[in-house]
Parts: sequence; structure tokens; C-alpha cells
Amino acid sequence: MTNTVSGVAATLAILLTSVAPVAADWRADFGTYNVGLLGGENEADRLRRYDCFANLLGDALGVPVELFPASDYAGVMQGLLAGQLHQAGMGASGYAGVYLQDSDAVSPVLTTKNVDDSLGYYSVIVTRADSGLASLDDLQGQTLAFADPNSTSGYLVPRSELERAGIDTETYFESTGFGGGHEQGVVAVLQGQYDAAATWSSMMGEASEGYTRGNLRRMVDNGLLDMSEVNVIWQSSLIPNGPTVLRNDLPEEARQLVIDFHLGMKDNHPDCYADTVGGDGNGYAEVDHGFYEGIVAMREAELAGSR
Repeated sequence: MTNTVSGVAATLAILLTSVAPVAADWRADFGTYNVGLLGGENEADRLRRYDCFANLLGDALGVPVELFPASDYAGVMQGLLAGQLHQAGMGASGYAGVYLQDSDAVSPVLTTKNVDDSLGYYSVIVTRADSGLASLDDLQGQTLAFADPNSTSGYLVPRSELERAGIDTETYFESTGFGGGHEQGVVAVLQGQYDAAATWSSMMGEASEGYTRGNLRRMVDNGLLDMSEVNVIWQSSLIPNGPTVLRNDLPEEARQLVIDFHLGMKDNHPDCYADTVGGDGNGYAEVDHGFYEGIVAMREAELAGSR
């Protein structure tokens, strides 16, 4: 009997030591998954467009998703740096600003694809159609609204490209300012508060619809703009589409679930995809830091010049 008992005990000991301990599920103490929404569009419209996204992503992750709309780009940047946000869709310059403050905080993992699978867009300058301002030459001595100091297409790229073309934005225009976001800048032009505004567009598709994607398209879709009211008088070189960034301290399973959700979103949830990207596109593509190195260098030069 003693030998039998000891034999069973030995067998149990072998079985127990051969079974790996089960890792605790990261969801147990995770709380909410927090997604930052950039400014540039009124808060009610942002939350309406992203309501389906929060519900669907929460189902995919198995934890509640909370949306945090910021009044400006800096709010999302600081939320990511402080670890209060886990994810955000950003412009390339906003990502560069985060990277230059803490290169280990976040990583770009995805960007949106255009209808032809290309991965870029343009900064544009618009004026009122009835203003008589039809070119950059016409804008000399006029007023220009940038969108936000952390905006790629609404500040960094137009200012940089105009300077390279020999236009000193401090002296060429009567004055420049920040409209408070892309939508607000264009509204300020429509209301006569500024003569021109910098914003963004895919510059693909029907001009009368505001093109396939961009702030102009979003404003048309929201009933805030008729394209017959504005002229597009300047267009930048191609800018890399902005990234979806994730905090680097996310659990690996959560990170992969988020990436997989986005990659399948256009096929699995086409209506929600259209709401969140604002216009027409062809899903998401995976990217990394290398895709944004040019913008990071541009942002670094901008910061160096302002010191």
C-alpha cells in the first residue's frame, strides 16, 4: 500500500511540474481601453462618427473602449505621452512631436489607404470663391489661417514648403494665425475672418464632393460646405497619410487584436469604416517608424529654427 501511495504521489508530482503555469489574462486589471480623437472637427460629430468604432473595438478586445476627444492636437499628444491614452489616429507631425519627446512611448502601426491603395494626401490652401484670390500671388498682404501648430497639413508642411519657395510667412502675409482646427479654419474663411486657410485633402475623385477624403469632404458630408464656395489655390507635395499609433507598453495580445481589427474593418464593418475614416478609402496598411522619418526630420528642423 505504501509503495502504491508513494507511486501515485510521484506521478502527480511529475504531472504538476510538467504543466506550465497559466498566465493571468491582461484584461483582469486593464480597465478601459482609451482612444484619443484629434481636434479639428466639432466634438459632437467626432463622437457620433466613432460611436460604432468604440463598440466594435470593445467587442474585439473584450474590454470597454472609451473615446477621448481633445480640443487640439496637443491634448492627444500629451495623453499618449502620459500613458492616459492607449491609441490615437494622428497626423504625421503629431506623431513626430511625440517621438521627439519620447521615442519609446508609442509606435505607428497602421495608416489609411486611399481608393487606389496609395498612402498619401496633400495640404491645400483655400479661399472664398467670391474673394478674387485665385493664387499665392493674390495672397500677398492677406491673412492666412493655419489649422493647429501640431498639424502636418495645416501648418508644418505648408509653412515649410512656402518658405522653401521663398515666401517668408511672417512678412508675406498681413498676418497668420491658428483657426483652432481644419474645420474651424475653413469656416473662418467662409465667414470672412481670414482670407485663406490651410487644410487637407486627398485631391482624388470629384471636386464637387470635396474629393474622396479630407477635411473638405468631411465638411461637405456634414452639410458645412458647398465646394462652389471655395477655391483651392495651392497644393503641397505628397504627405504620408497619418498613423494610428499604439502605446508600446500595451500587452502584445491587445496590440495584435487592435491591428487585426483595423485591417479587417473595411470588409467586416464597411459602414463604420466609412464613418470613421470620413469619406472613401481602401482599408488600412501596416507601417512603421520608417514611413515617417521625413516628417520627423522636418519637425525637428522646425523646432530647431524656433529656438
